[in-house]
Amino acid sequence: MAAGSVPDAEVTHVNLNDGVIEGIRSRKAAAFSVQYHPEAAPGPHDARYLFGEFDALMRQSSGRAGLR
Repeated sequence: MAAGSVPDAEVTHVNLNDGVIEGIRSRKAAAFSVQYHPEAAPGPHDARYLFGEFDALMRQSSGRAGLR
């Protein structure tokens, strides 16, 4: 995937070794993605923020999507 190849998405993570895009976030939908295993990070809490962002996104979307 190349930057700009997914309409209405922004790049959030880039691999420092080879420049490959590893994360994107939708500008229109309540969605984001990473292409690595955050739970397999070197430290036990290195990717905790991703799960926090997911939780916040679900809480923000719950009123619009009818989720409870």
